[in-house]
Amino acid sequence: MANEPGAPRLTRRGWLYAATALGAAVVAPGCRSVRGNKPEQDATSARRSNMSYDVVIVGGGPAGLSASLALGRARKRVLICDAGPRRNAAAERVHNFVTRDGTPPDEFRQIARKQLERYPNVEARDVRVESISGPRGAFRVELASGVVEARRVLLCTGMIDEMLPFDGFRELWGRSIFQCPYCHGWEMRDRRWGYLARAADSAHLLPFALQARGWTRDVVVFTGGAFEVPAESRATLETAGVRLETSAIARLVARDERLEAVELAGGARVPCDALFAHPPQRQIDLVRAMGVALDGDGYVQIDPMKRETSVPGVYAAGDLTTRMQAAIAAATAGTQAAAMINVELTMELASSGALG
Repeated sequence: MANEPGAPRLTRRGWLYAATALGAAVVAPGCRSVRGNKPEQDATSARRSNMSYDVVIVGGGPAGLSASLALGRARKRVLICDAGPRRNAAAERVHNFVTRDGTPPDEFRQIARKQLERYPNVEARDVRVESISGPRGAFRVELASGVVEARRVLLCTGMIDEMLPFDGFRELWGRSIFQCPYCHGWEMRDRRWGYLARAADSAHLLPFALQARGWTRDVVVFTGGAFEVPAESRATLETAGVRLETSAIARLVARDERLEAVELAGGARVPCDALFAHPPQRQIDLVRAMGVALDGDGYVQIDPMKRETSVPGVYAAGDLTTRMQAAIAAATAGTQAAAMINVELTMELASSGALG
């Protein structure tokens, strides 16, 4: 997985450095707790010894499943909660995931769940997380089926895609309308492509349209008249053989659940087999209720190495943290978060004498 813009390059040495830094931060408070014997510290230790889980993971997609595997192999008690609509439910295949290229999303999850069964300390439940409260080390996680406690929480909840207000958009989402050419470009190679650019996407219009030419010669950019395309960008598109269509869009024309054309407001139809679009996204209610800091685009802000959010003890991995959204990228982020959580928890427990 490529690093997010502005993030430091993650190397094995970097991981080890992060582990050392975590240890320095965690061991000292743990030693003070043991030596001080203050009533409030004893109460904290008692709560920790009665924790139901070391980590509760919210979300059972690639990020959550990968994190569960890494934490399970590190001998941590894990509960992974998977419920609600799945973001890739409309997708027919998972692509660009080595050894799993072309696997249907449901089959991907079944394989992962089956592999987790060999680790008795990992529990997977199809249950909704209603709320999360409490301090770092003693989180109270309210499920639809009851309440559990956890030392740490990892959010792998993905994002909610808001469908654009065009007739036929929702029905074609995941079938003929896609977000990522790396996930679907090969299957649609040499077909008729369209890119539906919103005003919010204006800065990405040129690089997206130009890279699309690597998969097909036939590319049309639709702006719907939402914004002006600079003359220089128009010239670049023309040189690259990309058509620019600025008329308003009336509807999407489909046959047998597949896109055939984009119909413009005047009635003209532009043939199109695959339409790429980046609709607005928002966090699920649980994430917003937790008060974690979001960036200007609405993604959860995290420490680039530890993947910890602005709420101490709460981590995040996957699509809810970045525009670079792909199954293998989310899985990598989940493993990274799991490693950082494991280092922190293990050093904390070891320094307090809680490990056998």
